[in-house]
Amino acid sequence: MLKKTIVAAIAAISTLISVYSCNSIVGSPSSSNPLDSTENSLVDGQSPLKQDTVKLMDLLDSLNKGKIHFPAVDSLNKIEPKQAKKMLRDSIYRELNKKDKHIYLTFDDGPLIGSSAIDSIITAKNTKISAFLVGKHAGMSKRLKRDFDRYMNNPLVECYNHSYSHAANKFHVFYSNPDLAVADFEKCETDLGLKHKIVRMPGRNIWLFDDVRRVDLTSGSQTADLLGVNGYKIYGWDVEWKINGLSGKPVQSVEEIYGRIRNMLGNKSTLKPNNIVLLMHDDMFQNKKGQQLLSNLIDSLKQHKDYKFDFIENYPIKY
Repeated sequence: MLKKTIVAAIAAISTLISVYSCNSIVGSPSSSNPLDSTENSLVDGQSPLKQDTVKLMDLLDSLNKGKIHFPAVDSLNKIEPKQAKKMLRDSIYRELNKKDKHIYLTFDDGPLIGSSAIDSIITAKNTKISAFLVGKHAGMSKRLKRDFDRYMNNPLVECYNHSYSHAANKFHVFYSNPDLAVADFEKCETDLGLKHKIVRMPGRNIWLFDDVRRVDLTSGSQTADLLGVNGYKIYGWDVEWKINGLSGKPVQSVEEIYGRIRNMLGNKSTLKPNNIVLLMHDDMFQNKKGQQLLSNLIDSLKQHKDYKFDFIENYPIKY
């Protein structure tokens, strides 16, 4: 796969190439406009490899990880490696900008007061969401059990694992014993009957799936790795709509969150380009003001025909 990726990169930046190894690229752009050559090689039907073989995002990932090397300036090659790298990245960005953008609305800590309102809003707006549930909450009252059932029975909601105890909000202690922490997640999965082995770790913005491993606080890293060994995928978030801990009301305005989503998708600063994960909490939306804010945010995002809402199990959607 790496060799195919590199070949695609060569085609994108040069018309005269020599491949010395799977980890290096040597060649000399002979086109009068190498950037045009880059653009042409990335459009349908003109790449030397099928687009389902080498994805734009895989090519960009290889570029960002330094797996694609550019020739030094010499008598044949007139383009500085730094410039060639920028040209390739800019060309990939232009092609990605033509593709759909995928938004993952994720809600943590449910079922809580606010869950039923979320369920009603997204049903009325036909919008997919991902709910990361706390097992203990589902059994705290008949009302919360009913809200849990609403989530589970709604085809627009996919339910995932946010632990059984939410670490009793003592995260450092919780993650100091990885075996007990994993057992807590397993209890949530069993008690709630969750069908996906997908986790968000309480108090941690950790990603662990496929070849991705990103850890924010090291105290959760051993638990994350053990979850991975046990077949779980872990998803964090790109942007958080924060709540006031006392009132449960959103801190940032709809306009601020909407702007951040737009900017991050535009400048490709999310973990995976064209994909953005928004974190929210169910108790943000327990009153009418908060519910209206959620409704307004969804309406703002739906203005864009190339914005698609999806479940976190499909993350990331690649091009």
